[in-house]
Amino acid sequence: MTSSGDFMRFSTAAAALLAGLTLAACSTGVDNTAGTPTTYQDPETRGAVSGIGIESQDIVAMTDQMMRDMLTNPQLTANGGTPPRVIIDGAYFENRSSQRIDKQLVVNRLRVGLARAANGRMVFVGRQYADAVEKERELKRDGVVDSATTGLTEATAGADYRLVGTINSLDARDSSTGTAQRYNQITFEMLDLEYGTIVWSGIYEFSKAAQDDVIYR
Repeated sequence: MTSSGDFMRFSTAAAALLAGLTLAACSTGVDNTAGTPTTYQDPETRGAVSGIGIESQDIVAMTDQMMRDMLTNPQLTANGGTPPRVIIDGAYFENRSSQRIDKQLVVNRLRVGLARAANGRMVFVGRQYADAVEKERELKRDGVVDSATTGLTEATAGADYRLVGTINSLDARDSSTGTAQRYNQITFEMLDLEYGTIVWSGIYEFSKAAQDDVIYR
């Protein structure tokens, strides 16, 4: 049978444990308030969670810069002639940096931005959708479906140029302060798919430092 003294000692210990857990939760600096509302962040500006890696504002800035540069290159745009065919996908755009990043975030925004701004001066080949094209071509030639409105072609569209490039980084950390720094370098180039020459190059680079790094996923 539990005595009143034992009960009092148990209650005191439980209260102390609860107080310790509460203090530990507060010391982490995490907002544990129930029902904290979601807030929308402008992708063109620094968000609430920010570190030393490539983030949304960097992707927006670099693709806008590359788009403007490409459209001023006479080889990449039709000057009264036939618009060049261009492939912009992630097949030859390599991530060699220390950060995990979805390359499609970069190439998709660049391709869509160029398609809107070029206004017919460039034609984009969807090589990433080649399987879908070949399946439809096979259905047409087997007579399963008709030839649609544009008719049949001898082959699918070849391309004049393809986007290639790399994402690179150089990391450093101050062991005494815990400050981390990363130099990010993103290189874009347009490769002539007949001659193998580079007809345009662009680079976007920046360096960031922070005492507490962010985990990118």
